[in-house]
Amino acid sequence: MRKESIAVYSSGLIQGICLVTFPAASTILTSPDAFNFSSTAYGSLFISQTIFALFSTAMNPRLCQYFSSKSVFIFGLIANLLSMVLMAFSVMATKRSELAHFILVVATALLGAGFGLTVPTLNAMTALLFPAKIDSMLLLLNALLGVGSALAPIFMALFVAFGFWWELPLILAGLIAFLILYSVSLTLPGEKIPYRTKSFKQNKTLVRFRIFGAFAFLYGTIETLNANWVSIYMKTSLHATHEIQALALTAFWGMVTVGRFVFAAFDKSIRERFVYQLSPFICAAGFLLLASLKDGESTWAVFASGLMGFGCSTLLPLTVGFGTQQFKSIAGAIPGMILTYYLIGYGIAAFGVGPLQEFAQIQLREIYYFGAFIAMILGLISIGIVKTKPKEM
Repeated sequence: MRKESIAVYSSGLIQGICLVTFPAASTILTSPDAFNFSSTAYGSLFISQTIFALFSTAMNPRLCQYFSSKSVFIFGLIANLLSMVLMAFSVMATKRSELAHFILVVATALLGAGFGLTVPTLNAMTALLFPAKIDSMLLLLNALLGVGSALAPIFMALFVAFGFWWELPLILAGLIAFLILYSVSLTLPGEKIPYRTKSFKQNKTLVRFRIFGAFAFLYGTIETLNANWVSIYMKTSLHATHEIQALALTAFWGMVTVGRFVFAAFDKSIRERFVYQLSPFICAAGFLLLASLKDGESTWAVFASGLMGFGCSTLLPLTVGFGTQQFKSIAGAIPGMILTYYLIGYGIAAFGVGPLQEFAQIQLREIYYFGAFIAMILGLISIGIVKTKPKEM
């Protein structure tokens, strides 16, 4: 089981780095000296990512039944590898915006497919590897996703400083290739266990799950408002340097990771339901602070971003954990179903902010105030989730 655990958790780490590589490169993609994408063009990169992530996540349980979870996992790694290769080679089209945009759209589409094929599978594998401590081990997996996400902006800033940012995705492609070779010979959990045993035939069950879906959707929105747009907000509204922008993004994902590690280490001492209900209001406080900052207060933006990261840290993994506990007969399908709603929220926030700025003339500052409102709504929905105790179906 040790080798299988290494494959699962190292995949989570690398997936986290890949996911944030594109947002970490946002200032390069929008810089007049590089790709010179508008806010709308930058945001549109994530449309294909969201569509393919949604489709692959929704199809994940059936694909795992048909091909086996190991095959789906490998397919996802291959998609991530191709995505990183395309991102690296897009540098050759830097001065040809339309061609570069097309290459990066394909790259983000492959990244979305890789996410949808690997992440739900990793969550289900983790639950099968550690059935006695699902919550803590899922938090550990998601913590490693967070570690990767926190490392991505640091790595990108370093490679930008050295003058060859495109080497980061090339290195990631090499690591993924090694991971594929390492995983091929393993017997990964869930290969012969169907992910979906029953469907939502009872109306009450469907209604109960919609609470989880609504929560995941809104969570995806607030996470992406910070993760994908905070660098641009700091550049345009606070006139922060590239290093401070990278630090804020690192603070967000770093505190996401810290929160998950803390909760995974002390899950018996910390009341998970209380943390789950409190966390959205921590996010709201971070949004309010970020939106209230003035030009030159970029240091406080780093703090606000970290605060939001800490608030976000346990929300998605605990939603998955609560879902697998409350819908036991379809527990294997729950991670993918929750991630589907999360991705819808991600897609709306990733693309929708650009047109709101360019065509509706709504500033990111105002959007962040609205983000605080969404976070408060999340706090109210969390009460319904922790009080939902359906019978086993």
